[in-house]
Amino acid sequence: MTLHTFREGSPGDGLPVVLVHGFPLDHRMWLAVAAALPGTRAVHAVDLPGTPGHLAALPEPSVEASAASVAAALAQAGIGRAVVAGMSMGGYVALALAEAHPGLVAALALVDTKSTADPDDARANRLRIADEAEAAGSVAPVRPMATTLVGESTRAGRPAVSEQIAAWIEDQSPAGVAWSQRAMAARPDRTAVLRAFAGPVAVVVGDEDDLTPIDAAEHMVAAAADAQLVVVPRAGHMAAAEQPEAVAAALGDLAQRADAAVR
Repeated sequence: MTLHTFREGSPGDGLPVVLVHGFPLDHRMWLAVAAALPGTRAVHAVDLPGTPGHLAALPEPSVEASAASVAAALAQAGIGRAVVAGMSMGGYVALALAEAHPGLVAALALVDTKSTADPDDARANRLRIADEAEAAGSVAPVRPMATTLVGESTRAGRPAVSEQIAAWIEDQSPAGVAWSQRAMAARPDRTAVLRAFAGPVAVVVGDEDDLTPIDAAEHMVAAAADAQLVVVPRAGHMAAAEQPEAVAAALGDLAQRADAAVR
């Protein structure tokens, strides 16, 4: 597991922020958010199992295995408590991390994600895509996501965003695509984890997100004890790449809430 440091930070700057990427991407999807994050606190991002460079000796596919790898990377870096932000698949991993290592997660940002398990048809579709990517030895089954991940406003007005996402997808491994799809297909409903979480929560969703829409975000806000909903205008499922300044502002606000809670 690789921990990428976007900003070093210094003692007294506040809790570090750890960014967990979505599928079928890697830590680079957070570059613009990290650059726009206010303050001077440390900002890190991880590359999950299945990303390039993290394909050897993969465990059985599960978001729990991904969460364990995040916990190990943070422990190795000497990070004992952090604000954890996960986008889509990264949100599933963040919730698994909060369940397994509650002392590590001071605050949760759940960005264009959901706390529920996949319904049967979505699970079957994930497994089909995993099989196709593996059989073809190609990322072709997920190439269309370069456009489906973004909202209509981005598709119409900023094609460069989809072009960048397409390039990131092309860098992925078919074996990693298959592993991640199977991991997500196997995940349970973790709404109860969110309900039990004591720290502050930010639920961030693009107003054009068709994959994890606003009602999924509202479900999480209702479950959490201390949650704020942030709806990002003119953004789809990839709000972090479509409107990074708005997402960074939401994460900065959450980090300040987390700092205040530990004082």
